[in-house]
Amino acid sequence: MKNLKDILYKVAIESILGDTNIEIKSVVFDSRKVKLNSLFIAQKGLIFDGNKFVNKAIESGAVVIVCEQFPKEIQPNITYVQVANCDEALAIIAANFYDNPSEKLKLVGVTGTNGKTTIATLLYKLFKKANYKVGLLSTIKIMIDELEQATTHTTPDSVTINETLHKMVLAEVEFCFMEVSSHGIDQKRTAGLYFEGGVFTNLTHDHLDYHKSFAEYRDVKKSFFDNLPKTAFALVNIDDKNGTIMLQNTLAKKYTYALKTIADYKLKILENQFNGLLLNIDNQELWVKLIGSFNAYNLLAIYGVSDLLGLEKLEILRIISELENVDGRFQHAVSTSGINSIVDYAHTPDALKNVLETINTIRTYNEQVITVVGCGGDRDKTKRPKMGNIASTLSNQVVFTSDNPRSENPDLIIKDIEEGVTPENYKKTISIADRKQAIKTACKLANTGDIILIAGKGHETYQIIGDVRSDFDDFKIVNETLKELNK
Repeated sequence: MKNLKDILYKVAIESILGDTNIEIKSVVFDSRKVKLNSLFIAQKGLIFDGNKFVNKAIESGAVVIVCEQFPKEIQPNITYVQVANCDEALAIIAANFYDNPSEKLKLVGVTGTNGKTTIATLLYKLFKKANYKVGLLSTIKIMIDELEQATTHTTPDSVTINETLHKMVLAEVEFCFMEVSSHGIDQKRTAGLYFEGGVFTNLTHDHLDYHKSFAEYRDVKKSFFDNLPKTAFALVNIDDKNGTIMLQNTLAKKYTYALKTIADYKLKILENQFNGLLLNIDNQELWVKLIGSFNAYNLLAIYGVSDLLGLEKLEILRIISELENVDGRFQHAVSTSGINSIVDYAHTPDALKNVLETINTIRTYNEQVITVVGCGGDRDKTKRPKMGNIASTLSNQVVFTSDNPRSENPDLIIKDIEEGVTPENYKKTISIADRKQAIKTACKLANTGDIILIAGKGHETYQIIGDVRSDFDDFKIVNETLKELNK
């Protein structure tokens, strides 16, 4: 139980009707979860408007309604709090309700288009190996030290974030690594959180179904760094031209990492093979199990964060050399007949380009690269032809297929992808809407030494067609198929 006065601390309040000296048992924004003595925040979301459920919330036991405009019908014995922005108010109220847990551990946010999951997850693994109690908030999973929780969003809602951080504090977690998405920043889910540091990976074409322009997408990311406190650090990839933009207005201590330009943290790739990378970091050579230049950037970011958080440099390098790849991120396997399969989450043009360029850097060119790729439905349509162009240009053969078509017609999504294929590449491509059949076809086309890349879904173990979510695991399907074919 928390007193309403206490949990309204720092909220931008415009007006209050009713008593503020009351006890609150829970903070909710979903009227179905309201219980006796709940505070209900009437958020206006992309699909539902919480203002329409105020009466239902009161009937279910809500005693406080937080809203941007008072409802026409004011009920007795209910406190109404008018705020400037419900999204921001929810984040601050949730933080106060759970005793501001982000201030009681060292929280690091990782943002950018690509690399967030890998960096956050490997930082979690590194600090675990260094014998710390660690938390993780990522696309793949939420970890409270060794306790795993399911996750459905890259950046969870504000109540879930603060409730989870509170559980971490109770579990004596010292460090927490968190993916911070542009949606989460824009919807104020990270407001009210205290960050020890922030990491910027890169910025490429993504989420333009949500953001009106690339500039808006960039500026939303930038706002995360604008709001870091002066006690925090901001570590950015300076090889990306947007890295300097992220640092423009931040009060945080500024640090950079790069492979190509002068930076605080530098790395050189000495060897790049399918079984790993030979790197030079801080004049120390080490072999790592991760593959590709994009992972070199990820590992350099991890090295920088670990150093800034106070770990000993040689210990950091030792543990980095032991780290395994993250599920669905350049996840590599070789069949008994010598066919390579790679499953990767690459669902943006830049990510797909990075993965295929990495494969083409490592390969001998005596083999074929066969790519299976699609694009999600109800998402940014402008990237589809770009994905088609990249896949058909950088592969020997391509099978266009479904990703998560959701409410869209899979065949029409594939047609959008095909529009990016230039005439000289037409003969390389075939289209099979059924993703399982597409993967099986790629396996049948492959011979010893060939490389099958299955892009777009990565770690996901499901597929969404219409409103039906079914089990679907790219890595499992490709390896089982190759085993059955015994090729």
